[in-house]
Amino acid sequence: MSDIIVLPGLGGSGEDHWQTLWERQDPRMRRFQPASWDSPELSDWIAALDREIGRAKTPPVLVAHSLSCQFIAHWAVSAKTQILGAFLVAVPDPTGDVYLSEAPSFANPPRRKLPFPSVLIASTDDPYGPFDYAGESASAWGSELIDVGPLGHINAASGIGDWPEGRVLFERFHARLG
Repeated sequence: MSDIIVLPGLGGSGEDHWQTLWERQDPRMRRFQPASWDSPELSDWIAALDREIGRAKTPPVLVAHSLSCQFIAHWAVSAKTQILGAFLVAVPDPTGDVYLSEAPSFANPPRRKLPFPSVLIASTDDPYGPFDYAGESASAWGSELIDVGPLGHINAASGIGDWPEGRVLFERFHARLG
């Protein structure tokens, strides 16, 4: 059974976020710990993820939300550690009108195929990332794109609680990884 590392977006996924709720329900899941969730620095996040992956007994699966989707694209370019795959949820568009200005080092994520299996989950009405951008990202990264309909930014504000539909999608993806 593989380790699962949770990678929240800006702010760290609060108490009512599906990532936090999943962590509480599943002992295989743990969160990586960069120096700051609110003023993220790419180099710090890369070092934090490498440390967390280094603690895993087997190559882990990453569960990323929002800013962490772009982070994984950056990390993958120079990754020194292996992962089993990445479950990417609600990728924001760094060129959009609404973007996370607190994270300038995360802009311009690499647009190349990821060296591991991935799936990108996208909402049709995400204020941070239009569905077209999610489709372009999935294509560039070699990710399977899954349309979950109008769920906003797929976060606590979306009113999805522990997002059981997302958990089914994750378990299906995880099972395919072996």
